[in-house]
Amino acid sequence: MRATLESLEKNQAKIHVEVEEEVVAKALDQAYRKVVKRVVIPGFRKGKAPRPILEARLGKEVLYEEALEILLNDAYKKAVQETAIEPINQPEIDVVQLEEGKPFIFDAKVEVLPEVKLGEYKGVSAVIPEVKVDDEEVDAHLKLLQQRHAKLVDAGDKEVNDGDIAVVDLEIKVDGKVEERLSGSEKYVEVGAARFIPGLDAHLLGMNVNEEKTFTMNLPSVFQYKDLEGKEAEFKVKVTAVKKKELPELDDEFAKDISEHATLEELKEDLRKRIEETGRINAKRIFKERVVSKVVDQAEVEIPETLLKQQLEEETNRFVQRLAMQRLTLDDYLKMANKDSDGLRQDLEARAELAVKTRLVLNAIAKAEEVKVTDEELNQEINDLAAQYNLEAEKLRADLEARGQLGVLEEELLFEKVQDFLVDNAVGLTEEPVQEEAEAKTEEAEAITEETEIKAKETETITEETEAKTDEEQEAQAEDSKPQEEPAAERED
Repeated sequence: MRATLESLEKNQAKIHVEVEEEVVAKALDQAYRKVVKRVVIPGFRKGKAPRPILEARLGKEVLYEEALEILLNDAYKKAVQETAIEPINQPEIDVVQLEEGKPFIFDAKVEVLPEVKLGEYKGVSAVIPEVKVDDEEVDAHLKLLQQRHAKLVDAGDKEVNDGDIAVVDLEIKVDGKVEERLSGSEKYVEVGAARFIPGLDAHLLGMNVNEEKTFTMNLPSVFQYKDLEGKEAEFKVKVTAVKKKELPELDDEFAKDISEHATLEELKEDLRKRIEETGRINAKRIFKERVVSKVVDQAEVEIPETLLKQQLEEETNRFVQRLAMQRLTLDDYLKMANKDSDGLRQDLEARAELAVKTRLVLNAIAKAEEVKVTDEELNQEINDLAAQYNLEAEKLRADLEARGQLGVLEEELLFEKVQDFLVDNAVGLTEEPVQEEAEAKTEEAEAITEETEIKAKETETITEETEAKTDEEQEAQAEDSKPQEEPAAERED
């Protein structure tokens, strides 16, 4: 077989392929053996008709069509290997010649990975965020722990204020019928938290114990029951009790109750270490992102339309999934972000273009530096994923192969290795922390607090009355799937 490559404009390539007549003869013979088993020719048993009789009866074109399938797939794969191109879409095939006793000739036009002109990628300098943990940050984490271990106590005969937990009896009608999923007695509503039914707590402000109120309200679009979103509902509510959070004292006893530490100072020191470790991990992540961003910015490459469309579809699907997880509609997001659909599309297109360029640049560096993923590294990644999701490694591998995802996993590992290579060869600069670090610290605060509480001793932080009520509500929820609004202190524990 002989293959010659012709480069066309816009990352297009054409391969001219010639396959020897001997190979064509074998393919036609294979085609005959396959076709003869499928047809019945008078005077012959099925599968026994001689080839000349078959051709006279059905025509040679039947064999040529079958032979084309046999020849084309194998010849194209070999041509791709021989010319060392990297196709990114299916080829357009133009059969030039397919006749018995002559070479099989065809042209394959295909879009290929573009050439990447790499800029500087070794010795790139970027700022490593400085990790500083002050007393205020430690105290902020400590206060989160204090909030999570708050007790609920009866607030007495007072009106409902922001921050209170109102215990209410609810009857909610939609389309004139009681909505059992939302109605019920002694539901807990934390005023100001916008949980359970967002907007309900605003109607509870100023109400007193045993006071009743009726009102109508459209159920919000951000809601757990999609079939009720936007519908008008009639509310009948009665406040049966008002409770408030009672925060525990931040002292040595508190440290003993919620952790394995004997004193408050030991707990604070442990929090400081955790914050610092999280900060160091975050600083490394930010540094890597900055290095990769610089390398990608300095590279030049023409983005193929095919890859851009594929990536845009992925970005759009991911975006829609995130909205669904947050129970947001597209209209909700556009209002919140103060954008229109054109602005959103531009954002997604820019994100897709950057993602494609990053992949192309990392792939080019992998080739230039001969960075590869070994079988052992791929196997280890599969084993780690299997352990993480409690699956058998071989079954996971088989599933990845069946879905065509094994190559995707290998590419992710390759790009991670390339990014580590870039970081290892980068120059780290230091300066004062920037705004993005402060934002990252805020996001990490709750995660660190959660980690601290995992090691906490089992402790009773809610009154016996509240615990009993919560147990009753949870049992009722399990029985009839009615949503039960629990106090914040209980939910967060």
